[in-house]
Amino acid sequence: MRILFDSKLPIYKTPFGTLTPGQSCQLNLHIPSDVHAREVNCLLQTEDGAPYLTVPMEYRFKRGAYDIFRGTFALADRGLYFYYFTIDGRDGPFRLFKEGDQTNMEAGDLWQVSCVPEDFLTPDWAKGAMYYQIFPDRFARAGRCDLTGKLEPYTLHRSWDEEVSWQPTPEGKILNNDFFGGNFRGIQEKLDYIASLGATILYLNPIGKAFSSHRYDTGDYKTPDPMLGTEADFAALCRAAHDRGMRIVLDGVYSHTGSNSLYFDREGAFGGRGAYQTKSSPYYSWYTFRRYPDSYRCWWGFETLPEVNKLEKSFMEYIITGPDSVLEHWLNLGADGFRLDVADELPNAFLDVLKKHLRKLKPDALLVGEVWEDASNKIAYGVRRRYFVDGTLDSVMNYPFRTAIINFLRDRDDGAALRETVMSLVENYPLQVLQCNMNLLGTHDTPRILTALVDDFDGSLEEKAARRLSRNQYVLAQERLLMASFLQYTLPGAPSLYYGDEAGMEGYKDPFNRRTYPWGRENQELLAHYRRLGQLRASQEPLRLGDIAFFQAGDQKLGFSRTYQGRRVRVYCNRGGDPWDIPAGELLLGHSLHTIAPTWLSLAPMGFCAVADSSGE
Repeated sequence: MRILFDSKLPIYKTPFGTLTPGQSCQLNLHIPSDVHAREVNCLLQTEDGAPYLTVPMEYRFKRGAYDIFRGTFALADRGLYFYYFTIDGRDGPFRLFKEGDQTNMEAGDLWQVSCVPEDFLTPDWAKGAMYYQIFPDRFARAGRCDLTGKLEPYTLHRSWDEEVSWQPTPEGKILNNDFFGGNFRGIQEKLDYIASLGATILYLNPIGKAFSSHRYDTGDYKTPDPMLGTEADFAALCRAAHDRGMRIVLDGVYSHTGSNSLYFDREGAFGGRGAYQTKSSPYYSWYTFRRYPDSYRCWWGFETLPEVNKLEKSFMEYIITGPDSVLEHWLNLGADGFRLDVADELPNAFLDVLKKHLRKLKPDALLVGEVWEDASNKIAYGVRRRYFVDGTLDSVMNYPFRTAIINFLRDRDDGAALRETVMSLVENYPLQVLQCNMNLLGTHDTPRILTALVDDFDGSLEEKAARRLSRNQYVLAQERLLMASFLQYTLPGAPSLYYGDEAGMEGYKDPFNRRTYPWGRENQELLAHYRRLGQLRASQEPLRLGDIAFFQAGDQKLGFSRTYQGRRVRVYCNRGGDPWDIPAGELLLGHSLHTIAPTWLSLAPMGFCAVADSSGE
């Protein structure tokens, strides 16, 4: 028989998940009686592998064929910890490690537990919220574009429906300097549409003055790109969003600037005060020059993106702490928070100062980080990140969630791996972070979700520009997206919808995932589905804030419950080839199901539903 311990279940570990300093934690290890365990210990170590604490596990009682050993401990210091067990039995001492949710002797992983600050709070308005992500140039246009001061050269498309420019220059460079004229006023005119989807947060990709259409090559941190509009236009957008109960989150790009910028000014477009132009520049210390001025440290080798020294005093004052800092500037205009681009390239010390000052400026501001892995134990550039144990991020972009859902829908997983991904994050993330987690299926950095669900084509840019899903592929992708989005809206966190995914847009990675929104040509079936999902979440607190427990995860079927303050919603997904008979309840939303008895439903292949238990039991 196997020794039993599953840190996700209360019979083995309480409380579930993360701890706070001084909080008592109880472990129960179930050891087969024929092991004849004499001495049992739990060994905790710090994130760097140093011994931290030995917890004696005492024999408490016998249950069937198992002896139950119990230990209790508390962590004095916040941080990330790992643990395993040592057992001295009839056949001698051995160590016990983790293997999935099971145990394994002398080989495997260590269990993880984080100790987070007791005063670590996240904004209530972001818990269980719904994001709508907008790539500003490509969403909606209203009125004429003001091109005064626009960085050159650029191309303005004549038609909203033209293809994005993908052709490289004769030198092989992709300039990303083609524009469609999407602007603040266009977004404002579409706020009622966005509200109809249930969105409560607008996340805007960069809006600062920049050379490129993606605007991650910041030209001026404090000035909106003139094609988008003025500060007054942005403030009007914020007011209109707030009137509809929506918040505005902006992209914060603080690992690098553009080479064509006020701060670097390689092209001389900003008056010659940039670091490239003169060593006496007030921004010279922001950059690292290997050989002045043409050789400098840049982001991932892109010479148009010179990297900044994030901890340089004048840079931190400009972005965070100084009078009219970048943070304060945009908050004063109406922004409610920031999403940090490449958060794992921002030093822990930088994030700590940024978070504390952000909360001084606006106590309920939100700070989201771009992190592609499990953010609780992320190591970047040889440094363990302290996003949660120091409370420096309120939430992160949940890319593991996206991968797990795609794998389930594409028959790469029968459901067990998706459950493992979800429950690992539920265990490793503080509840206040988990509830704000940005659960995404598509972003500006990924292929469109419709494409990702059926097609892994990785040809040339020319081939990708011409390639579209076949009719059969599109039908299959849409069927899968119905279930994928249903999971996105019913699992813990805050679903994030990338503009146009609800309209049936397709496309590969940049730039084909950044086409213009197809106004007037939307997939109405998908659009109606997303509106129903938004209504479902708005009406059901358990889906926004509830605990989760899986009762089925395998055999191509998923079943879990979300429970909050005595109310419970059960969720079912049948990706298998045969019908799945399930107990009935108050039907909240369903697809491909029918009643077979007063108390039973039959879920057809690719069917899904959410039902409420009126008893709450």
